[in-house]
Amino acid sequence: MKNSHGYFYILSLMVVVASALSACKTAKLSDADEALARGEYFNAQKIYRQVYNKKNKREDRPLRGEIAFKMGKCYTKLNMAAKAAASFRNAIRYEYPDSMSLYYLGRALQADGKYTQAITAYEDFLALRGDDELAKEGINGCRMAIAAKRKPTTRYVVRNAKIFNTRRADFSPMYLDKQFDQLYFTSTSEKATGENKSEITGMKKGDIFVSKKNERGIWQRPEPAGGELNSDADEGIISFSPDGQTMYLTRARRSENSDTSVEIYTSKRSDASWSAPQKFDITADTISAVGHPSVSPDGQWLYFCSDMPGGFGGLDIWRINLNERAGSLENMGSRINTPGNESFPYSRSDSLLYFSSDGHPGFGGLDIFKARRNSTGDFWSVENMGLPINSQGDDFGITFGPGETGFLSSNRGDAKGHDHIYSFELPDIHITISGWVLDRDEEPVANAIIRIVGDDGSNQKQVARDDGSFKFNLDRGVKYVMKAGAPGYLNVKQEFESDIAEEDADYAVDFILAAINKPQVVENIFYDFDKATLRPESKAALDEMAQILRENPNVTIEMGAHTDRKGTDEYNINLSNRRAQSVIDYLISAGIAADRLFPKGYGESTPKTVTKRINREFPQFPEGTVLDEKYIETLSPEDQDAADQINRRTEFQVLSIDYEMF
Repeated sequence: MKNSHGYFYILSLMVVVASALSACKTAKLSDADEALARGEYFNAQKIYRQVYNKKNKREDRPLRGEIAFKMGKCYTKLNMAAKAAASFRNAIRYEYPDSMSLYYLGRALQADGKYTQAITAYEDFLALRGDDELAKEGINGCRMAIAAKRKPTTRYVVRNAKIFNTRRADFSPMYLDKQFDQLYFTSTSEKATGENKSEITGMKKGDIFVSKKNERGIWQRPEPAGGELNSDADEGIISFSPDGQTMYLTRARRSENSDTSVEIYTSKRSDASWSAPQKFDITADTISAVGHPSVSPDGQWLYFCSDMPGGFGGLDIWRINLNERAGSLENMGSRINTPGNESFPYSRSDSLLYFSSDGHPGFGGLDIFKARRNSTGDFWSVENMGLPINSQGDDFGITFGPGETGFLSSNRGDAKGHDHIYSFELPDIHITISGWVLDRDEEPVANAIIRIVGDDGSNQKQVARDDGSFKFNLDRGVKYVMKAGAPGYLNVKQEFESDIAEEDADYAVDFILAAINKPQVVENIFYDFDKATLRPESKAALDEMAQILRENPNVTIEMGAHTDRKGTDEYNINLSNRRAQSVIDYLISAGIAADRLFPKGYGESTPKTVTKRINREFPQFPEGTVLDEKYIETLSPEDQDAADQINRRTEFQVLSIDYEMF
């Protein structure tokens, strides 16, 4: 719970009935109990602590147990988790008969980040009370937190927004409008109106403050909102109409003759000044508390939390139609509301609602949840926003700016349990694919055209740089088809799917284009020794050749086979013809039309000329050297074998590019 805004305490108070005191009470104990009943937790815990310390440990065991239990409830409301846990342990030690001590101990330990101990307390409670959904959800939340500590659950980055925060409590930020240059929030800083301290928190009562960006886009020091908005009462937890002209706010009023009441008010804006708030009547019910307003982006609905009849227990989130209030009051249902407390709604769209809850599985205290409505509007799916949006403390009051950025409130890491404002952002995931377009000699193909089409409807085009390089930005979990081509080269296509992981990634892919105007070696085609039989390890290269022909359906080719210098000319011509035909036969079996394919055996008649790529692999052969028999005979035996290996090759040459075009 909060120790910094009476609105949540008072709303909670309406659904929590204090336990009856034992028969023998002192006046001070009565004062403490009355303060607890009014929700004045700060005052109550001071009195309870004084009375507790005066009681004898042995003779007053029952009373000490009862006081410890009630102190624990006060500390829980003040968000002093460690003190709350110690108090509930004392209540159990002194055999206070209410088994809820175990449940509350579990919640306090969970809020203190002691998840394993919290699970034990919850399990002890379930052993006594049987089937309790809140205790079960507490265990689930603890287990989720333990797992999340090992691996963060989201990529959000959360930072303390120091410009807005004081040494008191600052919480529930809200942008004025879609300009995102004015941020309103609630604060109990010393600048707040009035001199009296809150009986609930021990701090000044909350006022509404505003911070504005300067001309350089930098947030300025907050100041109290102008006009007649703030008063001696608690004001805060606000929302705005879409035009930013009407503010909906929560106000807590306290008088000597009645219990504190929490209600929703409205205020009108004139320039930078706000009018005196006017009560906004939701129903004729004057007993139930209502607060935490949130206007939908279209201005049609007002979401709020209340303990009014018809809910699921604790505080529930409701909504009412601002255009036609009569008969439109609606509880948000059991998918969102639980037997615990749901509060601080934030309507981001008609199908996206954020809220805080201690009834759904969480990391401790209040957690922020996201509820998404399905396309038919009859089902809400709810998910915890995870670490680091949530923490072991209270997390609530979220507001979104552009994209996945904004602000939220949390008392994480504050020893006094004060709430502060934090910024958050979800950094963009940078997924790219990059590479080079090269020819078969591994030289850059400048000005090549690369196209990439995704099954998400995306379609990108890019011209390769002078060095043949390119780079595209991609999205997660998309299937892509890429094609590269250039004048004088055959097209090449590749397919792949980007990962769904929420992390940066850079995929690499190169396109090797075959030139039309010169023979192209088909690497990794192997034959049995002294035969035309294709070896099995040739399949990958042959399948790639067939794919190139499918991607270039208007091309006809000559498939040429070459031998080394060994053997007679007649023998080598015959062998190379049979080898070329073996490749043709394979391509025909792969579905390529026979009239697009022409075999040619060259024997040893066309020795290879050393290219840059061959020179990089075999630097002993200068670029431009013709590996004919005369040159090879001048080499060492090892280099002769290397030269013969280069000459033994299978190549294709494009013959025409207009097959079946007319």
